[in-house]
Amino acid sequence: MNRSVAIGFVGVGRMGANMARRLVDQGYHLAGVHDLDSQKAKELADELRCEICESPAKVTANSQVIFTVVSDDESMDTIFADDNPSSLLNGATGRLFVNCATVSPFVHQNVERLAQQHGADSLEACMASSITQARNGTLYFMCGGHSEVFEKAKPLLNSLGQTIRYIGTAGQAAQVKAMVNMVMNANTAALAEGLGLGNALGFDLNMLREVFSQTGAASRVQETDGEDMQIRDHDCYYSVDHAVKDLGIALAMAKEQQLHIPLVQSAFEQYQELVRVGKGHLDKSGISELTFQDRGNV
Repeated sequence: MNRSVAIGFVGVGRMGANMARRLVDQGYHLAGVHDLDSQKAKELADELRCEICESPAKVTANSQVIFTVVSDDESMDTIFADDNPSSLLNGATGRLFVNCATVSPFVHQNVERLAQQHGADSLEACMASSITQARNGTLYFMCGGHSEVFEKAKPLLNSLGQTIRYIGTAGQAAQVKAMVNMVMNANTAALAEGLGLGNALGFDLNMLREVFSQTGAASRVQETDGEDMQIRDHDCYYSVDHAVKDLGIALAMAKEQQLHIPLVQSAFEQYQELVRVGKGHLDKSGISELTFQDRGNV
């Protein structure tokens, strides 16, 4: 894809903002940004010398490719509302929407349908990475939609990601992403319980984490969250709030298939408990606050 193509972003939190920075570093033209937090959008627009757009529709007007990086189903429904002149669909003919949020599969399917009705293309590009990878261009993308749309977007995604995988039709990438986060969050809960038990038994947690890493207890979340659980560093990369949302998507998928997944249900309830006590803003490693005896169960 030609680097002169005009690119816009709707949703410039930590992921969206760092993706925008990466594309500018790669020589792409950033035409406009929009976020519900107008101050956040203004700061990024000032930094990257692009326009701050007062509505999603203005991003569409300015851009040929629009990335959406929003938080949930409701946000996606709002920015792609068919009956709202401020939505991304206003004047969308010929545009390409690349939707990176972790939302329910049916939302991606609906967005693709609406985009086609307005003469635009849509691709779900679910990400299995975090803030550092967004900034460094090493994201892991799972994509869903029409294969020709995927091929059209792939050169641009290559500037953002290390792995660009085509999963299948609209909604299928979101299903895989939900399962990725389902397993990740269940693993995180299990690690928190293992370290919490080790702490209660009086073991050196540095030793215990090393043993875990060299045995069948090893997991990716131990690398990302083990030390943070031990030292209570819960600065947010992926929040408890998002864990609850994503586990809810997975549980809904399982219910549709009449599948019982009790481990995931249990992890879901643990994360919900953190939200209930006002800790939803913590990183998912904060689930360890429920399992260490000397932490007062938050």
